Amino acid sequence: MQKLSSAEIIERMKKNRQPCVETMGGEVLEVDQARGWIKMRWIAKPEFCHSGNIVQGGFITGMVDSSMAHAAMVRGHFHMAVPTLEIKVSFFAPGHPGPMIAEGWVERWGRSTAFLEGKLYREDGEIVAKASATARLVPAKL
Repeated sequence: MQKLSSAEIIERMKKNRQPCVETMGGEVLEVDQARGWIKMRWIAKPEFCHSGNIVQGGFITGMVDSSMAHAAMVRGHFHMAVPTLEIKVSFFAPGHPGPMIAEGWVERWGRSTAFLEGKLYREDGEIVAKASATARLVPAKL
C-alpha cells in the first residue's frame, strides 16, 4: 500500500467529503497516518440545538464518531470501511453553536476489529465529550 503524505490525505478527504461531514460542518485539520490519528473542526449550527443554545447529544456523538471513523480510515490507507459496532459517549460540558475541535485515534487495530477513541472540545479547550468505539474492519470496494 502506498503511503500518502498528510497533505495528500487532507486533500483527498476535502475532495471526497461525506454528506454527514458536510451537514455537520466538518473539516480535516491534521492527520498522522502511522498513529491512526486525526484532528477535525466541526461547526455546530443553531439548528442542532435544544433548550436554547445547547447542542443536542446526537450531533455531539456524530462529530466524535465521525472523527474516530476518519482516523481508522486513515490508518487503513482508505482500504477499509469502518462501520461502528458499538459506541460509548460521556458528556462533560454542554456544546454550544460555533466551532468545536475533535481528535480521533485508533487505540488498537486487529484483523477484523478496531478499537477507537476520541474527544470533542470547544475552542477554549473545555472538553465537551469523550468516546470509545468498536468498529468492524471491512475491505472497501475501490
